[in-house]
Amino acid sequence: MTRAHDLGVLATRLGPAAVPDAPLGARTTYRVGGTAALAVEAADEADLVGIGRSLAGLDVPVLVLGNGSNLLVADRGFAGLVVALGPALGDLAVDGTRVRAGGALALPALARRTAAAGLTGLEWAVGVPGTVGGAVRMNAGGHGSDTVATLVAYRVVDLATGVVADHPVGDLDASYRHTSVQPTEVVVSATHHLAVGDPDAGRAAIDEIVRWRRANQPGGANAGSVFTNPPGDSAGRLIDACGLKGFRIGSAEVSPKHANFIQADRGGSADDVRRVMDAVRAEVLASTGVELASEVRMIGFDDATALPPGTRP
Repeated sequence: MTRAHDLGVLATRLGPAAVPDAPLGARTTYRVGGTAALAVEAADEADLVGIGRSLAGLDVPVLVLGNGSNLLVADRGFAGLVVALGPALGDLAVDGTRVRAGGALALPALARRTAAAGLTGLEWAVGVPGTVGGAVRMNAGGHGSDTVATLVAYRVVDLATGVVADHPVGDLDASYRHTSVQPTEVVVSATHHLAVGDPDAGRAAIDEIVRWRRANQPGGANAGSVFTNPPGDSAGRLIDACGLKGFRIGSAEVSPKHANFIQADRGGSADDVRRVMDAVRAEVLASTGVELASEVRMIGFDDATALPPGTRP
């Protein structure tokens, strides 16, 4: 059977909940790129288990969508199913110094609400435009901390098996911007153990992070840091040293403000962003011997989108 056939079967199984040709690139912070063949929103864990049953036996790729803050979707779109979490899966419960946050909760909201509750340890999250689930999946971090610094447990629904499981943080096998969470596993909640803090001090720390980011990082359509920092160095420094600030291909450019950000023009092309990424990686490798790794997840691309081998800015 073809993938198109399996997508049709999946649409029938999901019924009215399935949205065909659904906006996807527009739901990312790049705001460029194509659509998803199908999309569905899960209101709760039972919905996720049901979606998993609908996928059984079908060759349909799945993308779990949070805020879309670390995704670049190809202009041709994504020939699979996008699963988004509904607002009910973005709750927050505080019990002393233990915080349980739903996977759909925005990280800036988590930072502000825990600080207001007199807890400290998650102030850094105000500067990350993702969700709790996405943070667990990639061990998001910033400003000297990361997700696993305070994480004690997380809960997932595996769309491949229908199993709902609670895990201690040790199962995460976390490292810099990496964990063992699989593409079919949906993080529905995360539990953090925080320290007692002062609400005013927490608010001040958050305000300082916001000020720093506005002063040092560009706004507009981007996905934050494009490349992970190589050991003992900074991706932004390497790109800047290669003279690539402002380098442009079509509707995308390396930010003149921060070299590890690639900006997309309004109404631009995701494929142009990909080409800039490839060109930057090639130039840094040729000039410094360092091969940069993408922090951005590439959705719907193939080798035909990339620049030809040997192409340099």
